[in-house]
Amino acid sequence: MQPILYSICDRLKLNERRLFKLLNVNTASFNHKLQGTVRMNKSELFLGDEALAQGALDAGISGAYAYPGTPSTEILEYIQSLPETAENSVHCDWSSNEKTAMEEALGMSYAGKRAIACMKHVGLNVAADAFVNSAITGANGGLIVIVADDPSMHSSQNEQDTRFYAKFAGVPLLEPANQQEAYDMVFAGFELSEKMKLPVIIRLTTRLAHSRGNVIRKDKLQQNEIQYPEDDRQFILLPANARRNYDALIEKQKELTSLSNSSEYNTLNLGAENSEMGIIATGIAINYVAELFGGRDAIPYPYLAVRQYPIPAQQIQEIFSKCDKILFVEEGAPFIEEMACGILPNDLKISGRLDGTLPRTGELNPDAVAKALGIATEGVAQLPEVCKPRPPQLCKACPHIDSYNFINEIIAADANTRVFADIGCYTLGALPPYNAIHTTVDMGASITMAKGAADAGVHPSLAVIGDSTFGHSGITGLLDACYENTKMVVLILDNDTTAMTGTQDSIVANGILDKLVNGCGVNPENVHVLNPLPKNHEENTVTLKKAIDQDGVSVIIARRPCIQIRRSN
Repeated sequence: MQPILYSICDRLKLNERRLFKLLNVNTASFNHKLQGTVRMNKSELFLGDEALAQGALDAGISGAYAYPGTPSTEILEYIQSLPETAENSVHCDWSSNEKTAMEEALGMSYAGKRAIACMKHVGLNVAADAFVNSAITGANGGLIVIVADDPSMHSSQNEQDTRFYAKFAGVPLLEPANQQEAYDMVFAGFELSEKMKLPVIIRLTTRLAHSRGNVIRKDKLQQNEIQYPEDDRQFILLPANARRNYDALIEKQKELTSLSNSSEYNTLNLGAENSEMGIIATGIAINYVAELFGGRDAIPYPYLAVRQYPIPAQQIQEIFSKCDKILFVEEGAPFIEEMACGILPNDLKISGRLDGTLPRTGELNPDAVAKALGIATEGVAQLPEVCKPRPPQLCKACPHIDSYNFINEIIAADANTRVFADIGCYTLGALPPYNAIHTTVDMGASITMAKGAADAGVHPSLAVIGDSTFGHSGITGLLDACYENTKMVVLILDNDTTAMTGTQDSIVANGILDKLVNGCGVNPENVHVLNPLPKNHEENTVTLKKAIDQDGVSVIIARRPCIQIRRSN
């Protein structure tokens, strides 16, 4: 059942939790049954996300901070679900966005305790200011930033590779190949963080985050006591301090590279007799190579499996000195492949994603790797017709449907209307039958882009944003619009949850949203709260027309709970 279940999830673009909801299956009960039937050598069955979460708890974290984003959401959800979290007073509430999560985790590290900040790859863009500067402040208590990349863009706007951020910031990165390594790397990451006094990234990808594997757990560690930094100026980034800290960071790079060259997570095997080709694989990608030959021990070529960064330059030099050509198998961008061009001799043939030997975009799979190795395969097994993918769509009775219906009436009446949307379920307003939105770029961009368009003379200029996304990064855009009294309309689709990632609590619930809108400076006469129901369609359309005609910024709060949280209550 298990492989079929995950194949169905993959083809239908659902995560496991969503499928369980549709089937009315209790997730905790399912996990318990799986673990009860698949235990081997006292191992437990975990999603990659869950392995990281359990590893963090067992390694003695005092706090976990995150904003939900597929494929990283289950990390904090798992921590929240365990009784031991409350018993040990582990902080685990959702943060308003990734930047605040990063800063809160950094604050806990400052106090000497271990903390994790969890996000997806595009969330690291939001956290980038705090993250890059955390490399300059350094860490006190162990600090791990867990980032889940999404090659093939199953639920994302791009395929960016977090390894570039690690190199840019000058911090170490660990990249597990399986669930056991995901668990173990949390312990190793905290030890490395506290040894080098730096934050450490653990990078995983969708395939590992949302697949299951057996994990043997370690003895649980106690939480650190509060202990402040020995240098009371370490975290004050005045230029004089920052320059000193940056010099120290640069000096640490040699030791970080030395640690990578000797790391148990960088496996160099030069025993194969066939040295016509060598293979350098990263993270989960080594599994695709191993699968083709029946296991890592059976790989007929010299290989280097890289799971700790900075890149192990010495080991790369060793494998190229033995082989005539090198195939790079990397999940994500051609990260090491590009850098190796400066390490390897010009006459050594390099192949991988850069020259098209492997596809430049999307996830890797055994068939793609087999083609690169010249191995014939029968192709990917086809699922039956019932499992064919379908376009995503809003749930039946979703409140966003009725919101788009009255928005579309305005669009039909005035073709100049432009609708700038955001990241959430309501992004599906771009698809038939609605075709109601014109842009979706990143979290919070709806309000700021609508403002920019209004500044350019676009009227009507509408922004559509969810309640959770507004709390995440829409507030500052509304402040800009209020400061200039921009003539535009902001529609906040308040469904009382963070629906797209699995109905996590919305940080602006319980009346906070209304107070925030008022606090940003919107004229009270320009704030309209309505209920998006079919019976209110005409009234809601009139309200939107009124808001468009008002001077300055108008805000419409379309408030009706998500149908999924209503079903669960």
